Amino acid sequence: MIDRLIKEINKKQNPTVIGLDPRLEMIPTFIKEEYFEKYGKTPKAVGKIFYRFNKEIIDSIYDIVPAVKPQIAMYEQYGPEGVESYIRTTEYAKEKGIMVIGDIKRGDITSTAEAYAEGHIGRVEIEEKSQDIYNQDAVTLNPYLGFDSIEPYIKYCKKYDKGLFILVKTSNPNSGEIQDLETNEGKLYEKVGRFVSKWGEELIGQSGYSQIGAVVGATHPEQAKELRKIMPNTYFLVPGYGAQGGKAEDLKAYFNKDGLGAIINSSRGIIAAYLKEENRSRFSEHEFSLAAREAALCMKEDLQKNLF
Repeated sequence: MIDRLIKEINKKQNPTVIGLDPRLEMIPTFIKEEYFEKYGKTPKAVGKIFYRFNKEIIDSIYDIVPAVKPQIAMYEQYGPEGVESYIRTTEYAKEKGIMVIGDIKRGDITSTAEAYAEGHIGRVEIEEKSQDIYNQDAVTLNPYLGFDSIEPYIKYCKKYDKGLFILVKTSNPNSGEIQDLETNEGKLYEKVGRFVSKWGEELIGQSGYSQIGAVVGATHPEQAKELRKIMPNTYFLVPGYGAQGGKAEDLKAYFNKDGLGAIINSSRGIIAAYLKEENRSRFSEHEFSLAAREAALCMKEDLQKNLF
């Protein structure tokens, strides 16, 4: 997975991933009205709305962006119709040649972890047949139940060339309440970083990076410097750019000297770009995907100008 991701990043000269995290309030009115008229104000309508919205976003950015990252909670809240929309979205992204990082943040043990692992990055066995359900190249995981919660996924990373991004230092304001706690080996997030590095040693690709990566928020550049030293062979998934306050000029520490080592996420800053005050007079709601493409290109330019 990691070698394929790096190949796409190099091909498109763009270390970005777009978060497909739709909410009804960001969807253009004309799309909502079309499906509400057909299906009523129901979860089925929302599932159709989200897929239509995502499809147009993907069509606008697939040639410039190496990966997308749908957040499954946005879909799960609408029940099976929402989950179907999530799966259709990942299928379509794969059809367009974009890699998919499933933002699922699972964290459990024993048979439950095995079921999550098999379903999300393995293949579900139904008697003599097997099937890839969620079409994801990698997923995010919460490590706070220890290696028991990570181990079941590793065999599928090996078997199917999939990847993991494990929460280490997240971008939310209160992450430090737990992640910054002092231990006898430094901050807790540093200790987790060492675990992630160790867990990934047997999954180093030809690129020199592991299929087991880390989530390190864009709002913590000083901590990222230390984590980069702790995890030289770990790819960072970096949320928090743009809307959460992360700036391109602060992200150099997330990368290695080879210009690799991190992929930067932006979600509503891209997919809801048409709603920005400065864009309201430039893009109609029917042009929401054009606004998203422009925002993605601006992000690419911003990162290239400040990082490389």
